[in-house]
Amino acid sequence: MNWYIDVLKNYATFEGRAGREEYWNFTLLNVIVGIALFVTNHRMLGVYMLAVLIPSIAVSVRRLHDVDRSGWWLLIAAVPVVGIVFLYFMLQDGMPGANRYGFNPKDVIA
Repeated sequence: MNWYIDVLKNYATFEGRAGREEYWNFTLLNVIVGIALFVTNHRMLGVYMLAVLIPSIAVSVRRLHDVDRSGWWLLIAAVPVVGIVFLYFMLQDGMPGANRYGFNPKDVIA
């Protein structure tokens, strides 16, 4: 749950890097909330989807930065068959050490 809150706190931060754990936990919780809202209240689903649109884009861009790709690679997800490349990038392990987008999120001491 902390990953979800952290992403929402940095809702419009497109700089830096987001690890796989941060991206996938945020995505998983979005899917769970989306399904729950779909089953219970369709109107709130639309409001929720609009509310998490920018945070979703931001965490996706930061995830692409973690694999040393530009945020513009996010547009490839809109191409039907070629969009599988986007999924591959999201599943990849981040670049070790610092890259041009910042330090490695795995190197942070908790």
